[in-house]
Amino acid sequence: MLEPGQTPWSTEPESSFSTWARRFFRGLVVVVLLLAAISGIRSWISPNRAPQTVVSGQSSFPADDARAVATRYAVSYLTWDEDNPDARPAQIGLDLAAGLDSRAGWNGRGKQTADVAYPGEVTADSNGLTAVVDVRVRVHTFARQGRGWKAGPVLWERISVPVVRTAARVIVSGPPTFVPDVRAALPDNMPEAGVPDDDLTAATQKDAEAFFGAYAESDNKVSAVTAPGSTIRSLNGAVRFGELKDWQVYTGNDDERRATAAVTWDGAGDTTLDQTYTLTLRRTVATDGAQRWQVAAVG
Repeated sequence: MLEPGQTPWSTEPESSFSTWARRFFRGLVVVVLLLAAISGIRSWISPNRAPQTVVSGQSSFPADDARAVATRYAVSYLTWDEDNPDARPAQIGLDLAAGLDSRAGWNGRGKQTADVAYPGEVTADSNGLTAVVDVRVRVHTFARQGRGWKAGPVLWERISVPVVRTAARVIVSGPPTFVPDVRAALPDNMPEAGVPDDDLTAATQKDAEAFFGAYAESDNKVSAVTAPGSTIRSLNGAVRFGELKDWQVYTGNDDERRATAAVTWDGAGDTTLDQTYTLTLRRTVATDGAQRWQVAAVG
């Protein structure tokens, strides 16, 4: 029987751990909701908008792209014609940074044409964004003659082109500068040719002449005089063999030797050109036991 005022169920006291856990999870949910609300409001007020022109310098500098851009720019930069003054700025504008003066220092007078350019070293700054590219350019100069132009000397000029990589591509960041291009002596630590083997030099002289005669003519002829297993492409008639001015074989092992040859090639008309080759000779043995040294590689 229930006493007056007594509930039809009984309650048991809740443990202190259950109370703590329930309060902890309630508090955790409240904190998460508050953080989500705060970060959402912050993104509405001040969104994270990184400028598109900012480029990270962490990755390696695109040297190939830099050479391509600097080479084209160098040709445009060293070409001008006062009779067609708008052509140069149009070409320079292909690679120069937007907003920079596309006249690039030219006063609008004279005529000059650049037609060949060879890019060299790309020197990148530690920031990973900027660099300079070394470019050598062949230039055809002209002098005014009456109403026309007279061709002048053909020159090689060398310039250093500043570039910068952006989010879109590599561009030229400013005017280039001329760089002196001077001759340099051979280093003191050049590898020595080796010790001459005079006997083998004399024994292979005629074979060397036969090789260069075939080397000038055709692949079929040169394959007939080279060491078995080697493949050497001929000059295919571009020049004719003139003479073997010098031939030297050097000491080495019993199967392979190094040799040098000074060759005179006959060109068109009375033109001749002397060149020096480095070759690898390989000892071959015929089925009858006869031995000979044949060219296995050129260069």
